[in-house]
Amino acid sequence: MLDQNKAVIGDPVPQILRQWLQAWRPCFTASSWEHVLVLVMGGLLATGKRTVTSCLRVTGRADDANFATYHQILNRARWSSRAVARRLLGIVVERLVPDGPVAIGMDDTIERRWGVGSPHGVYTATRPAPVTAISSKPADCAGSASWCSPRRHGLGLIKALPVLTLLAPSERSNRQRGCRHKLLTDWARQGALQLSRWLPGRRIIFIGDSSFAVHELAHAIVRWAARISRLRLDANLFAQPAGRTARAMGRPAQKGRALPKLKPLLANPATRWTSILVSACYGHVSGKALETTSDIASWYRPDTPVLPVRWVLVRDPDGKRGPQAFFSTDITLGPADIIALYVRRWQIEVTFTETRAHLGVETQRQWTDEMP
Repeated sequence: MLDQNKAVIGDPVPQILRQWLQAWRPCFTASSWEHVLVLVMGGLLATGKRTVTSCLRVTGRADDANFATYHQILNRARWSSRAVARRLLGIVVERLVPDGPVAIGMDDTIERRWGVGSPHGVYTATRPAPVTAISSKPADCAGSASWCSPRRHGLGLIKALPVLTLLAPSERSNRQRGCRHKLLTDWARQGALQLSRWLPGRRIIFIGDSSFAVHELAHAIVRWAARISRLRLDANLFAQPAGRTARAMGRPAQKGRALPKLKPLLANPATRWTSILVSACYGHVSGKALETTSDIASWYRPDTPVLPVRWVLVRDPDGKRGPQAFFSTDITLGPADIIALYVRRWQIEVTFTETRAHLGVETQRQWTDEMP
C-alpha cells in the first residue's frame, strides 16, 4: 500500500499535498491544476516574499523554460476565484464553525498596484487599513473583503480567515472605462447576499466598521443575516409606532416619536450604565471593563423602510477611549454579545499583520485586468 506521505515516483508534488487540496480540484482544468499545486508547494516552502519566481526557485524550477506558464495561472488561465472562495468558506465553516452563528467581518482598504502595463495605475486590495501600503500615486479603487472569524474549540482563540474578495473600482476608474459606477456598499451588499446563499440554513452575523454603517445595506440583508456595525451618535432613532385603533384613517405610521440623540445621554445623570467585561478587546488580553447603555429603537432614513435595531452606547470608565455607539439588526442580542462580536474585527488586522511578518505576504503588482 502506497504511503500517503510520500510522492508518487516522478511526481514532484507530495501526495499528502494533493489530498489536502483535492477539494479545489474541480475548480481548475487538468493542466492548470498541476501548475497550481507547484505554486502552492512553493508558497509553503519559500521564505520572504511569496512571488511566483520565489515559488519556482524553491521547488527547483528556476531554470525551467516554461516558467511563464506559471505566471499565466494568475492572468490567463480560466478558473473562477468565486468558486474557490465558495469551497474555502465551506471547509472553514464545516471544520471550525460546525454549529452556532457564523461571524463574518467586512473590511475595505486600498492597495496600490502599479506598473508600466497597468491600465489604471493603482488597484485595490482587501487588506486592513493599518497595514496598507503607501504610495504617492492616487488610488483608483477601494477594496472589500469578507473574513470568517472562527473560534478554535478547546483553546478559546479567534482568528480571522479571508474567504471572499471583491474588487471595487473607483468612480474615476469606471468613468475612464465607460462603466457604471457602484458604491463600496453596493459591492458589500452583493458579497453579503452571495455568502448567505452559500450558507443556507446557517445563522450569519455580518460585522463591519463605519464604512458599512449604511441603512440601505443593513436593510438589504436583514432578511438573510444579522448586521452589527458602528452607529453615529446623532443617528435618527424613533420609538415604535403606537398601536393603530379600529377607526384610524390613512396609512399606518412607520415610526413613533423621535428619540433623543445618543450623544446627550453621555452627560445625562439619569442614564443607567451597566458594566461589562470584554475579553481580548484591542490588545487587552485579560479583558477590558466598559460601561454600556442600550435599548431598542427604529432606525429611519428618508425613502427607506424603518429598521428595528438594538443600539448600544459604550464609554470607557478610564477615559482613554472616546464614546462609541453600535447597532445590531438582531434585537435579541444583548449589549455584551454585540460588543464581543464587534471586537472580533480586530483579528482581521492581527491576522494580516502576522501573515506579512511570518509568511511574507506583500502587495501584488497588477499587470492586467485579467488577474484575480
